[in-house]
Amino acid sequence: MSELEIDALVFDVLGTLVDEPAGIRAAIHELASSAPSAPSLDDSRVDELLSLWQQHIDREQRRVLDGDRPYLTSDALDQEAARLVADAAGVDDPAAVAALALSGRRLPPWPDTVAGLARLAERFPLIGLSNASRTALLGLNAHAGLRWHQALSVEDARTYKPDPAVYQLAVTLSGRPPERLLMVAAHAWDLRGAQRLGLRTAYVARPVGDPPTASDRFDLHADDLADLADQLDKLQGA
Repeated sequence: MSELEIDALVFDVLGTLVDEPAGIRAAIHELASSAPSAPSLDDSRVDELLSLWQQHIDREQRRVLDGDRPYLTSDALDQEAARLVADAAGVDDPAAVAALALSGRRLPPWPDTVAGLARLAERFPLIGLSNASRTALLGLNAHAGLRWHQALSVEDARTYKPDPAVYQLAVTLSGRPPERLLMVAAHAWDLRGAQRLGLRTAYVARPVGDPPTASDRFDLHADDLADLADQLDKLQGA
């Protein structure tokens, strides 16, 4: 593989920089506590409801990608998922369901995220590239304290990753050739999508990510953002 020469970093957000399952799980707990008449939820039941949420989002995004459904923002899909989860949990309080639907804007950052982004931002322009809507991404960035030079939503491409049109947003914004951008993600499927458009790739290990397979060939593999920054420092001759 050719030498890695990078002008900007492009970051996946959900799962890579914030712990999405933890945030949704916490909101499901809150859903039950906000409706005293609803059945209590133990951890096992909450995990089942979280899986229901995730399966709905994954399925409906795939339907959009396959052309079986018109594009909807992440806000609309979250509202659908929240309604499904609330129904399954026996909660019919509209306010509680509405709060659950907004849980994607209240996701906690991983312990290394804020400091890691700050360190990387000293050397590179940072671009966020998320399946979250513009509005959801604004709230999420503020809640988690994410530092960007620019944050892009798939809403601008009216599709979802790994559609090449999403990664093209970052290429167009940067004004640089795709091979001068480094896509950073905890999801191998996301990095494969970026590779198809010519971006360089860095896998960052997260407990909720999609690990590489034996056939994946990513440019960098990092344990966390500090490790990524160390590797880039060496490559860039810092």
